[in-house]
Amino acid sequence: MRVDSAKLSLAGNRPENQDRVDVVSHKDALLMVVVDGMGGHAHGARAAEVTVTTLKECFAEAPMPVFDPQGFLTLALARAHDRVVKLGEGVALDHKPRATCAVCLVQEAGSYWAHVGDSRVYHLRGGLVHERTRDHSHVELLLREGLIHEHEMRGHPMRNFVECCLGGDTPLPDMSVTARKKLSSGDVLLVCTDGLWSGIEDVDIGQASGNSGEPLELTLRSLAERAVARNSPYSDNTSAAAVRWLGD
Repeated sequence: MRVDSAKLSLAGNRPENQDRVDVVSHKDALLMVVVDGMGGHAHGARAAEVTVTTLKECFAEAPMPVFDPQGFLTLALARAHDRVVKLGEGVALDHKPRATCAVCLVQEAGSYWAHVGDSRVYHLRGGLVHERTRDHSHVELLLREGLIHEHEMRGHPMRNFVECCLGGDTPLPDMSVTARKKLSSGDVLLVCTDGLWSGIEDVDIGQASGNSGEPLELTLRSLAERAVARNSPYSDNTSAAAVRWLGD
């Protein structure tokens, strides 16, 4: 498996960075994870840290390549949810640790996605957004029902209201897990928190796959810094990881 990868996390205009992002690889598989922590001072960071640690732990325990990718992603997120819920025992409801999360498993020339909340996975091809996840959010629901247009989502007063997340209440949250998505040479997979996608357009994000000669790290940093600048002076933590598929 041949890939280029990069990751970064910027605090934006926030005093603390409660996002976490990582890329872990094995010769037969790779896992990309991004988490946006929520839940009051310090609790969001703890939720994000526990989530990333749990998902990496599950990946390390799994035989490679992963036999049942969809089952793996579902169980890994369920384990992370349970651990974040335990973090919140004895904490007031409004301050319980919570997190949104997006995960991408890459193996055997394909990718499998899972997400909870409004952290996203993007599949980029030929300088365009080929496909992306659909948020578990109120504005995404309004979009699906035809009540708003895509360009209205960023400025909507309820744009930050997510329908589900890891942690908080005990019941397992709704999560979206995809079937295999075939990869072509040069495709870029991107996972990011809302701090990134809320500050730039899909056409900007798609360009990450348009220049294979530029190091992926520079492309990712340029996107993140543009998002922070456009959202300033209220920019959120802005985190992303990207992988360019080069072939088996």
